[in-house]
Amino acid sequence: MSSYALQVPSEYGYVLTVAASSLFINTFHFVLTGTARRKSGLAYPIPYASQEQAAKDPNAYAFNCAQRAHSNYTENLTPFLGALLISGLYYPTASAALGAAWVFGRVWYAAGYTASGPKGRTKGFTVSAASDLALKIMAIVAGIKMLPSA
Repeated sequence: MSSYALQVPSEYGYVLTVAASSLFINTFHFVLTGTARRKSGLAYPIPYASQEQAAKDPNAYAFNCAQRAHSNYTENLTPFLGALLISGLYYPTASAALGAAWVFGRVWYAAGYTASGPKGRTKGFTVSAASDLALKIMAIVAGIKMLPSA
């Protein structure tokens, strides 16, 4: 087994900046969800309004949408960061650009889902899903490039 020193490209700072910016989406979700919770009157620790509550109260339904958007963000953040940081080792500029698109898409997703329900998330989802897929493919290619030569 041989080893080597891992060198990051000089442009890797762009990748790290995008990674750090993605963490502020959580703050945005906190504001959206907190606002929706207050309007709904649902107190902690209730994680979601019941189906009956959401059907009767538009504010309870809006809270469920905000809460689900936040959950979806947390489900997707770790795979995104992994793909971004790995792909950035070989494709720092492209990875940073795709990462910025993912961040934009996730903000659009959150705002759309919270304001308009499930139909409002579609455009943001499309942007974030396309950039996420590209980053994952690039991460696999970067990993292959790091394999020892036969």
